[in-house]
Amino acid sequence: MNYTDILYDVRDAVATLTINRPDRLNAFRGRTVEELIHAVKRSWADAGVACLILTGAGERAFCAGGDQKEYVETGSYGTSESGLFEIEELHLAIRNCPKPVIAAVNGIAIGGGHVLHVVCDVSIAAEHARFGQAGPRVGSFDAGFGTAYLARVVGEKRAREIWFFCRQYDAQTALGWGLVNKVVAKERLMDEARAWAAEAAALSPGALRFLKTSFNADSAQIAGQGRLAFEALDVFGKTAEAKEGRTAFAEKRPPDFRKRR
Repeated sequence: MNYTDILYDVRDAVATLTINRPDRLNAFRGRTVEELIHAVKRSWADAGVACLILTGAGERAFCAGGDQKEYVETGSYGTSESGLFEIEELHLAIRNCPKPVIAAVNGIAIGGGHVLHVVCDVSIAAEHARFGQAGPRVGSFDAGFGTAYLARVVGEKRAREIWFFCRQYDAQTALGWGLVNKVVAKERLMDEARAWAAEAAALSPGALRFLKTSFNADSAQIAGQGRLAFEALDVFGKTAEAKEGRTAFAEKRPPDFRKRR
């Protein structure tokens, strides 16, 4: 596959996957998701790769979630070679890859971008990174790993706060909540992520594979819940309520959901 939306680099047994859409705050469209799935599986199959790093281009954003402007302009998150928008499959690819996946959060991780870092095995954040959800503000939601697994990471009360109020949280708050593993200066972010990756690369790959599978087993049932949730989101996304959320975002105004209560 020829990548247009991501960059892929392998160095010293570490594969770095960079979402390369800085003009859209690294928001993903169908093509982006498809390329990320391909790159994760490519790393998975490469015996020369021991660990993966997922990050975004530039310093403003790790990933701002689904490309709402694309949706408003085209009525979907854009085309892909398969014709499908496979964000759920991307979550599963990251979880099922037997090699550690490190999120290097280099800016905002909002909405679907927040879910991406949550499903990674560990997260390292730059000091200026910000975290949060935006789904209810733009007429969307993630009722799979983005909610149920998030609750396992930060606890029920905080997970509900994150989703029900769409606030943004700084890196130190995320660290205190256990949402990220370490916070570093932005100029040190990738060096720190590579240092962690190098530590993992020196360990037994078979042991890491079994350990990751064991950790995943405890929350594997969320995948079924997620399948139902994304089917529901596909239907909900076509409603006037969801359209109001996306349109308001594109027009940079507060959404008006009063008629939808």
